[in-house]
Amino acid sequence: MDLGNVNNKIAVIGAGPAGMMAAITIARAAFGVTLFEKNEKPGRKLYITGKGRCNLTNNTDIPGLLKNVIRNGKFMHSAFNALDAASLMAFFEELGVPLKTERGGRVFPVSDKATDIIDALANEMRRLSVKTRYGEAVKQLQGLDNTFRVNNGETEYKAVIIATGGLSYPSTGSTGDGYDFARNFNIDVRQCFPSLVPLTTAETWVGSLEGLSLKNIRLTLENGNKTTFEDMGEVMFTKTGLTGPLALSASAYLNNLGLTQALLIDLKPAYTTEELDARLLRDFSENLNKNFINALDSLLPKRLIDTIIELSGIDPYKKVHDITRIERSRFTSLLKALPLTIIGTADFKEAVITRGGVNIKEIYPSRMMSKKVEGLFFAGEVLDTDALTGGYNLQIAFSTGYLAGLSALKYLQT
Repeated sequence: MDLGNVNNKIAVIGAGPAGMMAAITIARAAFGVTLFEKNEKPGRKLYITGKGRCNLTNNTDIPGLLKNVIRNGKFMHSAFNALDAASLMAFFEELGVPLKTERGGRVFPVSDKATDIIDALANEMRRLSVKTRYGEAVKQLQGLDNTFRVNNGETEYKAVIIATGGLSYPSTGSTGDGYDFARNFNIDVRQCFPSLVPLTTAETWVGSLEGLSLKNIRLTLENGNKTTFEDMGEVMFTKTGLTGPLALSASAYLNNLGLTQALLIDLKPAYTTEELDARLLRDFSENLNKNFINALDSLLPKRLIDTIIELSGIDPYKKVHDITRIERSRFTSLLKALPLTIIGTADFKEAVITRGGVNIKEIYPSRMMSKKVEGLFFAGEVLDTDALTGGYNLQIAFSTGYLAGLSALKYLQT
């Protein structure tokens, strides 16, 4: 049994952003750390983030980060103060990865290659002599007397950091292992749902518009009389509903109790209803003798025209000059609030992140350590906290990984 210098050994489970950041933080303090990863290479999910470009953070301050955390934002105060966006950006630039900031504060490597981020982390771990156990899935984590054992191995660890991710993109290895570890230590795990995920609608007509993108529209999600989400941006129709940045963000605000929710698309947010009606009148005056279906080319995308006319109930071959004020009013109302009924989402295979996970009420926010099990830390998506798109979720992973690493070091020194 290898018990030599056990107080100087830490295990990290999961070589995603949180796990690699934790391992680097520990190794920079010259403490022994072993990183277990079921995949043959680290950062597999990082390869596909930001469509392969890796939107690693958002160039904003701590209040800006917290504003975009949807669930349990207060829990993130300590982690963001330990490692904010500016510090994370400096960290990667010091590792030789030049960064750039794009629309909405999104930060990417200048190369637009996620591999540059992964390679920088992997190279730093090699430089620091982090012991990496790639291709070795952790199937058993056992708590002993003030130590832990992994997979019945001979080495005992004084502290363990669980950074196994959630359930999203299970093909990358995110299969909920960390939740099982937590439950085995009687740590509560909140129910998990896919989030930042395409929406499914009751309306079947969306299928005829599959692939059509709508830019500069306003999307509003309503739960009863309450508006739960509203923003401007882009959506794209799918065979069964909507995807795109706005749809993914809206999914984070869904009531996951099986209740349908109303979604409204304002196709012309730059116009008030009165201004849009005036615009229609101008268009009609230029097309007085045309059929209604042939008078909307300058107002709407061509693929959308047939669907909108059908939903309006107006005869597509009615002459423009015969359209009544009531019909015109109905049509403008439809353009300002195209209704859809959300009945669900795509599954975890298409989800950017997981909503739910290890209950943050059982974790010290200033330490990332379990309140029930000393020396057991959690970091990253395994925790029940999540944010909108724009680099915020990776910032959560890096910040919690960094704080978990620091806290594990302090724990070993007590």
